[in-house]
Amino acid sequence: MHPSAQRVAAAAEALGLNIQIVEFDETTRTATDAAHAIGCEVAQIVKSLLFVAGEQPIMALVSGANRLDEAKLAALRGISRKQVKRADADTARSVTGFAIGGVPPFGHTSALPVYIDEDLTRYDVVWAAAGTPFSVFAITPADLIRATNGSVANLKVE
Repeated sequence: MHPSAQRVAAAAEALGLNIQIVEFDETTRTATDAAHAIGCEVAQIVKSLLFVAGEQPIMALVSGANRLDEAKLAALRGISRKQVKRADADTARSVTGFAIGGVPPFGHTSALPVYIDEDLTRYDVVWAAAGTPFSVFAITPADLIRATNGSVANLKVE
C-alpha cells in the first residue's frame, strides 16, 4: 500500500473507523473516474475541496455530482464571497499533507473546519479518496460526519 494510503488507514483507525482501502490501476482522481472504477454513482463520490476563507483553510466535502456554490460556503463562514478562494496545489499539500486528486476527508496535517454537502447523506455508503489518485475507501455518511466533525449544509449550485 502506498505510504499516503497507509497514513489514511492509520488516521481512520485512530478515529475508530474500520475502513478498507481499495487501490486501482486506473486513476480515481476525478469523481467520474472514481465512480467508473468503483462501479457506483458519481453522486456517491466525496470530492475533498480545500478553500481559503479569509485567512482560514477550510474543507468542503461535496457530492461528485454537484458543483460547490462558493457564496454558500462564504455565508457559512460569515464572510463575503470575495473572501473565499480555491486553494492552490501547494497550499492543499501543505495544509492537508496530500496532493490534489487524493486528498482524503480526514487525516490532514492541519485541523480544518469541514463542511459536508447534504446530498452525500442520501446514500448508505459514499466513497472518498484515500491519499492517492488511485485509492479510495467506502464510508457511511454518519461516520464521515463524525470522523470529520463536519457541519452538514446545502453547498451545491442550484
